[in-house]
Amino acid sequence: MENAYSVTGKVETMSDYKIEIKNLYKIFGPNDKSMVDRVANGMGKQELLDHHKHVLGLRDVNIGISANSINVIMGLSGSGKSTLIRHINRLIEPTVGEIIVDGDDVLAMNPERIRDFRRFGASMVFQKFGLMPHRTVLENCMYGLNIQGVETGEAEKRANHWLDRVGLSGFENRYPAQLSGGMQQRVGLARALATDADILLMDEAFSALDPLIRADMQGILLDLQNELHKTIVFITHDLDEALRIGDDIAILRDGELIQKGNPQSIVLKPANDYVADFTKDVNRARVLTLNTLSHESGTEEGLPLNSDLSIEEAMQEMIVSDHNLVTVMKEGKSIGQVSLNDMVAAIAKPKTSQTGASNAYR
Repeated sequence: MENAYSVTGKVETMSDYKIEIKNLYKIFGPNDKSMVDRVANGMGKQELLDHHKHVLGLRDVNIGISANSINVIMGLSGSGKSTLIRHINRLIEPTVGEIIVDGDDVLAMNPERIRDFRRFGASMVFQKFGLMPHRTVLENCMYGLNIQGVETGEAEKRANHWLDRVGLSGFENRYPAQLSGGMQQRVGLARALATDADILLMDEAFSALDPLIRADMQGILLDLQNELHKTIVFITHDLDEALRIGDDIAILRDGELIQKGNPQSIVLKPANDYVADFTKDVNRARVLTLNTLSHESGTEEGLPLNSDLSIEEAMQEMIVSDHNLVTVMKEGKSIGQVSLNDMVAAIAKPKTSQTGASNAYR
């Protein structure tokens, strides 16, 4: 297998991934392929634009995406995150590189196979909802099933089921203009789920929503994922959102992968000043878990708590029980201990380097 960047910057082998993105370059312009060597040899985004009138979208991106998990790709505007997700279902064609899904090269698929992949393999939820204004909520939710050729009665049954699951029972005969933004996004999510595709591609799906509605939608997504175990690729520019929903996070900058890892490793071990600046104001007590801080047990008996509890939750339990030491439990067995001092040190706000803030917004 090819290689992907790990959270530490070391090379790790990609294997057993649902989706593998290998050596992916995207350069926009009439002579894109002739620009690849220049970019590979270090030419930056601005230089490419100034001297060659081409736009760098992605530079040698290697990412392995695990099955049955929420994989967040994040970055600021212009980082290439939306360009990247559109390569997975070939809404955008790469300049060079590979996209492998379940062992199949998406880029080698003929037009018929790529249509089938879009119909049955990967559903997409867009930022702007993508609802058809002249169709009812039910008809919008049935759209993907209609494209799949599902019989009308069965399509209605499945669409009604998913509308109910996202809390829209009773709104089936309304039109999109009669719904709030959050309700419209629920329709978009129900429509994607109704097709029963293994892969869900979500491009800034919640970013147009008000904060409270966005938090509600994140909760709905997490609840559904606990049951459905889809492979979800979720694009966002919001680190708090990424940390809340992501099993794995990849951070892009100017089309290049900067760091990849789970939320705890991103917060504890930022790869550079750019990532450190992103994470400096994170509420670490809500992100870090006991499992992250667990170390070898001593002789003192601690309060037994589950390894997936956040530090915030663990501290609340310790206050109630008057303990200053936790024995970390996983599947009924002790895997180590965490002291109150460990927790305080881990959630302390890190010092930011002098270059951090300027680098993040350059």
